[in-house]
Amino acid sequence: MTITVIFTFLLFTGFITYMYFTYKKIKNTPEEETHSAIQQLSDANFQAQIKNGITLVDFWAAWCMPCKMMAPVLNETADALGNTAQIGKLDVDSNRESSAKYGVRSIPTLILFKNGKEVNRFVGVKTKDFLLKEISKVV
Repeated sequence: MTITVIFTFLLFTGFITYMYFTYKKIKNTPEEETHSAIQQLSDANFQAQIKNGITLVDFWAAWCMPCKMMAPVLNETADALGNTAQIGKLDVDSNRESSAKYGVRSIPTLILFKNGKEVNRFVGVKTKDFLLKEISKVV
């Protein structure tokens, strides 16, 4: 019985230690620098930015690890798009009005707009190829 208790205690301690260092590593992951073609959106300029053409908007937050994973994908997508479509990022913590208007409950949420109207919505981490394929369907 004591060997089982000791083994369980060591296993539990090892698991907690692993989780602590994993969390610390993830928490300190730096943010990817945003591509120059990606627009920083806010509640004030949101409608003006999406009203003409095709715009992919990333609803994100600085504390969200999947959002950090999407940053390089969006940078690559912006490179590949050229002038075909625009990409914008909206921080949900700072811009609650737009997030609420479009019913964003999970992040990252990417919404594809054509001339100000929502065409498609994607939740979670997506690939560059997936995004380009979905944008090409709208063009």
